Amino acid sequence: MVELSVTTERRPMMRFLVRALMALAGLVAGALGPAVAAPAATGARLGEHPEHTRFVLELTESVEYRVFTLADPFRVVVEMPALEWRLPANAGVRGAGLVKSYRYGLFGRSRSRIVLNLIDPVRVQADFIMPPEDGKPARLVLDLVPTSEAEFRESAGWPEDGAPQVAAADPASGGSDDVPVPVSKPDEAVPVGQGDGRFIIALDAGHGGADPGATGTGGTLEKEVVLETVIALKDELERRRGYTVVLIREDDSFINKKDRVKAARAARADLFISIHADTISNSAIHGASVYTLSESASDAEAAELAESENASDVIAGVDLSGEKDDVGSILIDLAQRETKNRSTVFAQLLLPELDAQSGLLVQPLRSAGFRVLKAPDVPSVLIELGFLSNATDEARLTDPEWRAGMARAIARSVDDYYARMSSVAQSSGEALSAH
Repeated sequence: MVELSVTTERRPMMRFLVRALMALAGLVAGALGPAVAAPAATGARLGEHPEHTRFVLELTESVEYRVFTLADPFRVVVEMPALEWRLPANAGVRGAGLVKSYRYGLFGRSRSRIVLNLIDPVRVQADFIMPPEDGKPARLVLDLVPTSEAEFRESAGWPEDGAPQVAAADPASGGSDDVPVPVSKPDEAVPVGQGDGRFIIALDAGHGGADPGATGTGGTLEKEVVLETVIALKDELERRRGYTVVLIREDDSFINKKDRVKAARAARADLFISIHADTISNSAIHGASVYTLSESASDAEAAELAESENASDVIAGVDLSGEKDDVGSILIDLAQRETKNRSTVFAQLLLPELDAQSGLLVQPLRSAGFRVLKAPDVPSVLIELGFLSNATDEARLTDPEWRAGMARAIARSVDDYYARMSSVAQSSGEALSAH
């Protein structure tokens, strides 16, 4: 039986501590106003052109905005009033041209933010709003061109006064920089999601491309059987109600571990499941196992995040870069502890289902410093389906019917986890999604 008392008790206390620390740090602007109807973002696209990269955001109406850049890593940030986000769950995971990827969401109750993650330094050559016309939506357009690192750093940085310096303007003018639009300092962070209340699950098939992973005694490649299992799991989950499923790897392509985590966070995943298979010199060893992030790995990640300018990503858009190290470290640690609690709950729910389907390894619940488990705000597990070095496990992994059965077993665990977390959220009066 899964013990939920730690998670249930810790979550309200964590909320209280986070809010208290944010107030002491001067990050809460004040009382939150009532919700109002907001314009909506209905589409986004990137285009690579010979001399520039263009980003277009489609909107239901024209909005005021501001643009600024941040270094380490290189980013372009667009701030707007609060929007309703109607973009696909995987929007922004893949980039084009000078943009590696992008992410978006609410940052406080009064505004939204889009962050373009750059491959190299850029200059914003043009930015403007095109009003709706001839049945076309309003469009926010950014044109980015390459620049030197020195020029980028000279102009990069958080705005000092918190007031936008760019407002909606006629496209022919290229934008206006003399119409300030008042915006408060960051409000208390509020959940960011896709707006439809669906539970978002990121599925990660290990390895891929030039990295085949483990190889079975019969020549079976790990990268192939885990992708087939992930696709079967996606189909199984989508037959159920209330889930949005995002595949980190959809084909035989290589994606590094850090980018897998980024993709899950960009999709605002509520749960991350990484699927693998293993080999070992002892061919008699067989069975499934589940990994969560180890304590030592989590501590190291917290230290890295606390030192990063981009630590704001950890606490739903609250900028920690200007705060004292101890405040940032405590907030990050609280977020990670909650995430680890939820990861452990899901891992424990998985074990009986996996045992019924294929049997378990001795000591099947394990922890390690796997990079793909290090998202600080997405509960994550890594499932080893079995050992390709064992003839029985290899035969199972190559059997479509067995993989379908394993997909059903994992999906049942997701159902149980969703039900339990929903109960915890209702008892504490909070939204289920951590995002």
